[in-house]
Amino acid sequence: MRTGVSKRMTAPVRSLIAGLAALAALASGSAAQAQTLASLPSSGLAASITGTARPIAAWTEFCERYASECAVDRSEAASITLTPAIWQTLNTINRRVNKAIHAVTDQDHWNVADRWDLAEDGQGDCEDFQLRKRALLADAGLPRRAMRMTVVIDEKGEGHAVLTILTDRGDLVLDNKTSAVLPWRQTGYTFIKRESQDAVAWVGLGVAVSPVTTANR
Repeated sequence: MRTGVSKRMTAPVRSLIAGLAALAALASGSAAQAQTLASLPSSGLAASITGTARPIAAWTEFCERYASECAVDRSEAASITLTPAIWQTLNTINRRVNKAIHAVTDQDHWNVADRWDLAEDGQGDCEDFQLRKRALLADAGLPRRAMRMTVVIDEKGEGHAVLTILTDRGDLVLDNKTSAVLPWRQTGYTFIKRESQDAVAWVGLGVAVSPVTTANR
């Protein structure tokens, strides 16, 4: 008789325990998701476009060699909805490329003042880092149209290239000078111009004088 009672009691108890375990797992998952969402940057403003701008000469030469890297597909999304997974991908690729490429000036690398390239030999300067990042992010499924090469004036007063990621939380910047993915306003840079989202061309972002090259590491 004791055995029968034990069997009759075991099923409901097991069911209750399983239910409690499921609730605990759900609560844990919700907490983890909330924590991950909290790590995303707060919503910010996008940089304002001031009109058309003249492309960097080395970019024009790059586009002749790598037309697909400069092509604009207007059927792609112009902005990325930032999710925890995409945020992690941006940070991972930014860090990975920054570690993988050896920084070298174009003068030392190619014996020219400025050359844009994909750093396929593991060496490059600022724009090469960002072009490699964009290629990898596009391979990961992010729309190239929402990832625009951008020219800025850096903390040294020199021309510098970064990669702007246009998102629903504002414009974010990938940079070889830091492993942190930052909102554009937090970089300390003066933003000059970037690739257009509508054509193989450039648009202006400010009134400062544009640098002729982006040739620094």
